[in-house]
Amino acid sequence: MNNSPRAFLAELVTAAAAKLAELKNASVPVIYVGCATCGRAAGAMDTIAGFNEALVANGIEAIIRKVGCLGHCYAEPLVIIQNPGFPPLLYQKIGVGEAGILVRSFLKDGSDPCYEYLLGALEADDNFPTLMDYPRYLFENRVIMEHCGLIDPEDVDHYLAVGGYSALAQGLEEGGVRVLEEIKAANLRGRGGAGFPAGRKWEIARNVKVFEKLVICNGDEGDPGAYMDRTLLESNPHQVLEGLALAALAVGAGRALLYIRTEYPLAVEIVERAIAQARQKNLLGSKILGSDFSLEVSVFQGSGAFVCGEETALIESLAGRRGMPQPRPPYPAVSGFQGKPTIINNVKTLSTVPSIIRNGASWFTAIGTPGSPGTAIFSVVGEVEYPGLVEVPMGVTLEHLVVDVCGGVKNGKTLKAVQIGGPSGGCLPASLLQTKIDFDSLKESGAMMGSGGLVVMNEDTCMVELARYFTDFTQGESCGKCTFCRLGTRHLRDILEDLTKGVGSAEDLQTLQELSEMIVKGSLCSLGKTAPNPVLTTLRFFRGEYEAHFAERRCPARMCRSLIAFYIDLEACARGCDACVACCPTEAIFTTSNRKKAIDQEKCVKCGECVYACPPEYDAVRRISPPSLIPDQGVKPLIEEEKEEK
Repeated sequence: MNNSPRAFLAELVTAAAAKLAELKNASVPVIYVGCATCGRAAGAMDTIAGFNEALVANGIEAIIRKVGCLGHCYAEPLVIIQNPGFPPLLYQKIGVGEAGILVRSFLKDGSDPCYEYLLGALEADDNFPTLMDYPRYLFENRVIMEHCGLIDPEDVDHYLAVGGYSALAQGLEEGGVRVLEEIKAANLRGRGGAGFPAGRKWEIARNVKVFEKLVICNGDEGDPGAYMDRTLLESNPHQVLEGLALAALAVGAGRALLYIRTEYPLAVEIVERAIAQARQKNLLGSKILGSDFSLEVSVFQGSGAFVCGEETALIESLAGRRGMPQPRPPYPAVSGFQGKPTIINNVKTLSTVPSIIRNGASWFTAIGTPGSPGTAIFSVVGEVEYPGLVEVPMGVTLEHLVVDVCGGVKNGKTLKAVQIGGPSGGCLPASLLQTKIDFDSLKESGAMMGSGGLVVMNEDTCMVELARYFTDFTQGESCGKCTFCRLGTRHLRDILEDLTKGVGSAEDLQTLQELSEMIVKGSLCSLGKTAPNPVLTTLRFFRGEYEAHFAERRCPARMCRSLIAFYIDLEACARGCDACVACCPTEAIFTTSNRKKAIDQEKCVKCGECVYACPPEYDAVRRISPPSLIPDQGVKPLIEEEKEEK
């Protein structure tokens, strides 16, 4: 009997490949529905119910499987249909009604593939556009997300059949030192934001001469608008587990855990199921794949504090104490949880490890830049045409990511700025979009890689309000340990709030600058050190907007409520149209004597609902700043005019 890990794995792979091949070659249609959190939020579970109902009604036998997220969040719910005789086809925005149409027109008759819902074919085909024809896939380089949305995350055999756990088997045969050297040679930098070389961190822990060590996967993703880690955990949990096991092997740890915020219940459920399946197949647990290496893995649910993304605060939380950062040294790699050497790596970092071990460090360093090899995943949100998760090589420009890959700014608006690096990241103007996406270039520009959140903003975004919003977030998430962070960010937020109301002076801008610099110097952890970034970068690149707020009591972007007003252009307003009346929450919109509409400024709360309600063919609602610019149109409510006539 051959007891080598690779031979042990080969038996598992053979059975898994046969199982997956049976599904790929099924004689009946197979319907894959994207059921990660984003898909479910868009109605994916209703879509499945719609398919089931239509299949029964039409007497069609088919297989439905849940898969993870492909990253095309603008097109959810996404459905892949594998209909015998056709290439696998990806459909977008498939609700209950569309599910019924696909069953009747495509699965029952086979004559109409419903091009109107089709995003593309997954394989090259003369009759269908393929996904590779679209910029979104053409410019991407999917290393970490290669199998996301294409395999069943709740079936370990799917991952095994596409090469999963082969890196672990290889690592078990070659030894932990070899794994460590390969990761060091690859210069894999932590994808959680700091960019510290993972191999160097692992080496520190390995060299500590104690028996018990610990490896932690940091899934405490707290950035607003960021969901890369959640997606990976929900779409391909075994890849994360394989990376975690390789890290433990390299370090010499026998225990590992995944720290996942409790606001990610689906991720927790899927990961716990994946751990159980991996144990069952001896991919985790005692003497993995017949080797001498054992690893016990468990899940810890964090309570969702932003600061717990920081290593020492995470360890405090894990110990049952309030999540607060601790002075370093000692570094966790030397003395972490319970005083044991503890390696903490982000979900994306660990997900990258298996592909490096499988393909080699030279393969990895050929992607990206010398200082930042590999790829990076971004959650691109905001005013962009095609928001979602995008994986691109390090070194591409921000313009390439926003314009070429994600389709640019939507609705014909102008790109004003991007916020990169999460709430503590920096705001870069459109003029700096040629900045390369890598750890060092972004830092030089005043921003940072962060965990990979990127918000695209158009000309309607006020940068003072944006700085206030992010400062309010970081102030609320401050653990309160450092005075500079606790009180400094609060003072920053208060000044910014006053500015958005038109209250302030040039001295306030000087205070913002000096206070921000002191917070950076005086704070203990990265939350405090980076919290002023939105303030510093907007002051640097958009100072004119700040000055307009207090000097002219004007918001150039016409966003700050205290400095704007709405009125209806009577020339554009349509007689008899009541679209804006019904949406007004304060009944501020009234009918004038010529049966057009006007806004009572005393009642208006400036919610802007009338802007969206006004039919685009009229586009009659105007937003101005300052409010004193409202033109006198000489209008009164119809009932008042009638009273005056009497």
